Amino acid sequence: MASKPIPGIKQEDIESFHEFIPNCTRVLALIGAGLSASSGLATFRGVGGLWRNHDAMQLATPEAFQANPALVWRFYSYRRHMALKANPNPAHYALAEYSKRMNGGFHSISQNVDGLSPRAGHPSEYLHLVHGSLYDVKCTNFFCSYIEKGNYADPIVPALDLPADESDPTTIDALATRQVRELDISDASVQLPEIAEKDLPHCPSCNEGLLRPGVVWFGEWLPDSVINDIDNFINAGPIDLIMVIGTGAKVYPAASYVIKARSKGARVAVINTDPDDEPPGGMKKGDWFFNGDAAAVLPELLRPIIGELAVPT
Repeated sequence: MASKPIPGIKQEDIESFHEFIPNCTRVLALIGAGLSASSGLATFRGVGGLWRNHDAMQLATPEAFQANPALVWRFYSYRRHMALKANPNPAHYALAEYSKRMNGGFHSISQNVDGLSPRAGHPSEYLHLVHGSLYDVKCTNFFCSYIEKGNYADPIVPALDLPADESDPTTIDALATRQVRELDISDASVQLPEIAEKDLPHCPSCNEGLLRPGVVWFGEWLPDSVINDIDNFINAGPIDLIMVIGTGAKVYPAASYVIKARSKGARVAVINTDPDDEPPGGMKKGDWFFNGDAAAVLPELLRPIIGELAVPT
């Protein structure tokens, strides 16, 4: 199968990767926000920044939720909504198809919470969401263990619905048909109604606790079951390759997975739009750095295995 050119990337690098990938039996991917860039999603800090005059990083804590659950749910409802408006891009579909073809030989460690990889059909047993998902919810009652996965309701409760811009005559006309233009509620100048705690998502199991987003907040431990699954795969034998996609892998645990994979014999393939974003320990002989958009790069890199990728429209 002849290698197709990718703008800005050396043809010999594509060809050498194509020679290598068919012989790989155990492969890891470490995924960051850059995977979803072509889907139009900003990074967490890009989404947040100063969100309605609140630092997004300060909203992503258990303490913030305890102090003002309505504000935190507004923020996460907004993020859920924006991610649902986005579509998985060719990189998501390429990784999903590769995972299916590898039949357990390919595991992905995703730092993303946007739900785009699951929506692309990535097999859940081989996709490890170390930071959780915007579309999982769990009860905050200490004595309740309720968790719901894959709740894509938008909004999750009516009180969190996005308002229409009633100052816009076209929106007022559209109200009759319920086709309203949504406001950017990240803008603090947009007036929002107060939300009573009774109108926030509540646990259907214990009927007492508030539900919260199933993401890992600052100050919380990463999920033991997810970390154990990743470690079990890494420790099960040699690793041929780790693909570092859309992330600098500079913080724990991301950095450790590159190091662990190298210790198991893995070569490293970086796919990143930042040419200076090298993996921990830098580039080694035999590694690849594909400087480009994952949505354009990955379908071609994986073509010897997945063939010509068909992306739903």
